Amino acid sequence: MQVKFGTDGWRAIIAKDYTFDNLKLAALASARYFLCHPDRENGVCIGYDTRFMSKEFAEFTAEVLSSQGLKVFLSDSFVSTPAVSLFTKAKQLAGGIVITASHNPAIYNGFKIKASYGGPAHPEVIAEIEKNLPLVDPGTVITADRMLIDLVDMKAFYVNYLKSRIDLQLIRDSQIKIAHNAMYGAGQDLITKFFDESMVNCYHCSLNPGFGGINPEPMPQYIEEFVEFFKEVETDVAIINDGDADRIGMLDENGQFVDSHKLFAIILKDLVEHQHKSGEVAKTFALTDIIDKICHKNNLIMHELPVGFKYVSRLMTTNDILMGGEESGGIGITSFLPERDGVYTGLLILEMMTRRQKTLSQLVEELYEEYGFFCYNRLDLHVSDERKQAIIDRAAGGSLETIAGYKVLDFNDLDGYKYHFDGGWMLIRPSGTEPILRLYCEADSQEKVDKVLAFASKLA
Repeated sequence: MQVKFGTDGWRAIIAKDYTFDNLKLAALASARYFLCHPDRENGVCIGYDTRFMSKEFAEFTAEVLSSQGLKVFLSDSFVSTPAVSLFTKAKQLAGGIVITASHNPAIYNGFKIKASYGGPAHPEVIAEIEKNLPLVDPGTVITADRMLIDLVDMKAFYVNYLKSRIDLQLIRDSQIKIAHNAMYGAGQDLITKFFDESMVNCYHCSLNPGFGGINPEPMPQYIEEFVEFFKEVETDVAIINDGDADRIGMLDENGQFVDSHKLFAIILKDLVEHQHKSGEVAKTFALTDIIDKICHKNNLIMHELPVGFKYVSRLMTTNDILMGGEESGGIGITSFLPERDGVYTGLLILEMMTRRQKTLSQLVEELYEEYGFFCYNRLDLHVSDERKQAIIDRAAGGSLETIAGYKVLDFNDLDGYKYHFDGGWMLIRPSGTEPILRLYCEADSQEKVDKVLAFASKLA
């Protein structure tokens, strides 16, 4: 059996393990869970992204769930993952499914499960669905009940909800020039629904299941051509979303990349220091230490969690969490949804810029002035499972005494192996969704980051 759920659902290579046969197993195992849910009578919803065959995979999943007697709301077009989460919560459904592999390479597709509260299913729910897999009969004949499948415009539902949450008129009045790089993903026609065409320059906002040969992930190595485009069209700010639009990166007015570490910190700082909001904060293991400093200064409880937004989402449903986020571009505001949302986050930053009459670079500089300069980078190494395990074993147990010549001050193995040194940290951990070893570093100078990542690469 080739279905295995990782950090964020099941992902596999199309036609190798991501087949209709294996998709049937995942859908049947999920149906067994949904049929035991208190809201089972309300049904489930299914959305899909712009990947190869995503629409067909979603339609087949709807057929499988309907064959088991579940009411199914199927999106009538590609749609972002947060839109599916919102629809699931608003309609009080038993859950939702998104056919997407998010930021993974084009050869992948996936199966994300959304819980009734409108966020990633808790780990124990995923575990329960995995336990159902051996109980599923691969020979089950699927006879769809068309009367139980409704096509719905989830995108319009999502857009209308966002219009009620963001002061769009304030942004429109500023006449700020926005560039939107959807990376050929499911967010490609969203920003233009909020603003006049004269305000928005779209880039990679068309269907291309190959994603132009890059990973649809908002990281510097995948946006070099976009930066050139951005400078040519003389734009004030850019929003960059991943394949299913739940993650974000941005460019400031100078074309400098602003990662989710800084975006998370800027939003948290604004919520607490300017909007006087309160609550707890949740961050994953690889997110910037600046969050710790902001929480300490403002007497906020901070939770550090393993990598994976499902851990953040759990706290957003059980604790008084103001916001939560992860290193890879996922930021969630609990008052909106216990879910990361790259489009909503981008609009929130635009609203902040216009409300405070500051450019994005000025907001970043303000952050540096108050909490100190920091920079960050991540390297992804494609290595065999055997090699990956050997590297992990080498880094385990706090065995390294120095990192690139810097004395190790602290060690933490919450998720992978994190070494703190004077002015920064290095983290080594395997990806939960790809055959990749990830090397992370944050430090108080670019020189340190480059030096430490070179050390980590040599170690690997």
